[in-house]
Amino acid sequence: MIGDMISRIRTERNMSKAELARHTNINIGHIAHIEKEERNPSHRALRSICRALEIPCQPLMYTYDKIFTEEQKINKMPEHISYNKILAVNSLDSFIECPVDFPTAALALKVTDDSMSPRLEKGVFAFIELNSPLENKDIGLFEYDGKIIMRRYVIRKDSLVLRADNKEFTDIILNDNTKYTIIGKILGTNTGLIF
Repeated sequence: MIGDMISRIRTERNMSKAELARHTNINIGHIAHIEKEERNPSHRALRSICRALEIPCQPLMYTYDKIFTEEQKINKMPEHISYNKILAVNSLDSFIECPVDFPTAALALKVTDDSMSPRLEKGVFAFIELNSPLENKDIGLFEYDGKIIMRRYVIRKDSLVLRADNKEFTDIILNDNTKYTIIGKILGTNTGLIF
């Protein structure tokens, strides 16, 4: 996944592999192997690549050992994983102990509505793995229409849907023109619920 992301960003920046190699002092062959997912960059190389692409490196660090499935590629998931944004938090409650069951969680976010009830009750903390690709029916954290929401990622034959478990909330049908960002995958809650 990290190679796919680097290739996508480099292409969006209109930078050739040769230019990236020159800016990073990394052999062009090694960059090609990284982009083909044949090798992972070292942390040092990743920081250098991110500097050359003028993006923060932490969002890509979360993609380090993940792989996009063919279904995720078909549904254009790589286009909806953020590489130049970080989650802004406007208040802090405190630290919360990260359960051993969720070793890849990067943060715990308090559920603020009942859209995912009864799975995610209002007031519990959801543990989130950032920049994680989603499988069908995974619960994810998304940016959509200027808001941060938790919804189930549903892959239909002809569309993608962000679905609330609470039937009082309307499904969000995604199409090629829909702007949304996958922030991460909900791993479980502090009440012990594992998905």
